[in-house]
Amino acid sequence: MTFKERLNLLQEEHERLVVQKNEIAGLGNGVVDRYKNPVITENHTPLSWRYDLNEQTNPYLMERLGINCALNSGAIEIDGKFLLVVRLEGVDRKSFFAVAESENGIDNFKFWEYPVIMPESENLETNVYDMRLTKHEDGWIYGLFCVERKDPKAQDGDTSSAIASCGIARTKDLITWERLQDLQSNAQQRNVVLHPEFVDGKYALYTRPSDGFMDVGKAGGIGFALVSDIANAKIENEEIIERKIYHTIKESKNGAGAVPIKTNYGWLHIAHGVRNTAAGLRYVLYCFMTSLDDPRKVIYSPGGYFMAPRGSERVGDVSNVLFCNGAVVKENGDAFIYYASSDTRLHVATTTIDKLLDYCMHTPEDGLKTYDCVQQRIELIKKNQLS
Repeated sequence: MTFKERLNLLQEEHERLVVQKNEIAGLGNGVVDRYKNPVITENHTPLSWRYDLNEQTNPYLMERLGINCALNSGAIEIDGKFLLVVRLEGVDRKSFFAVAESENGIDNFKFWEYPVIMPESENLETNVYDMRLTKHEDGWIYGLFCVERKDPKAQDGDTSSAIASCGIARTKDLITWERLQDLQSNAQQRNVVLHPEFVDGKYALYTRPSDGFMDVGKAGGIGFALVSDIANAKIENEEIIERKIYHTIKESKNGAGAVPIKTNYGWLHIAHGVRNTAAGLRYVLYCFMTSLDDPRKVIYSPGGYFMAPRGSERVGDVSNVLFCNGAVVKENGDAFIYYASSDTRLHVATTTIDKLLDYCMHTPEDGLKTYDCVQQRIELIKKNQLS
């Protein structure tokens, strides 16, 4: 096969993938609709990002800078368009951000010409990933993301120990970014989300303090903290508002996901819960709501998960995982939840705010023990017998 023949085939294959129409898959659980195809995979990235397209320097048309996976995206709507700041991971394991755009939010996502150029901090990081995007009432769009550095206290020969902190940047257009100082905290921080409104005149953060890089330790839960200056954010007081709980879907750890959605009945949160299994950690998505008057106060907490990995979603780099850090809500109440499966590919689930509110406000809380959970189910059976 000649260079030009191979290039033509690659271009045709890429075009077919990018313009592929997406369709709802099955009846679902009544809360959300899932779709047959992922919205973004590693193969959606432009060929020019992966291949040297010059026949003289790449006569066999090999991938020079391959992409391993596309996952965990922040999400935002600007001028009626769906924009995702996607986490792309190269085959070298380094993650970076890139913006993908779609007119309808369910297919035909196309990447902008270049990946995001995120300025480095003074304390140089090895890796950045999992950005949450917040349109704040101060007029900026903020990106909060995980920053990973090698643990300076690691023993000789230990090339795995790491430290996680929260990086903060802001932008007006998702092109030019101003890097602010990393969040200052006495704990390691991942999955930090910026609340879209001021609380008591301050910036409000949903945090996930951890004793270690992988293990949350004693803190265990979603925290809440206020900071006066987002450009020099420092946590002075941190309160755990949504705790991990024994023998639940959030037994091992839990963390904030998408930016909270403001509704007439409270702030609606999409979070992730993690429990251990014989096959490793299992990540699922769950919801809860906090008060409009006091965003640190949980007012609704439906039991269990509303989305878990299923079918091919369970297979990937880190199997049995769903993770969400971005959602878009249209003015008409349509909601688009962007989630990754098994740290490999990015999907969308669609619903409405009315459905999510119904789910949050009318689904029983976790009974926490078998007897009480069976009683809940018996009550439902009896109710159905009378209807």
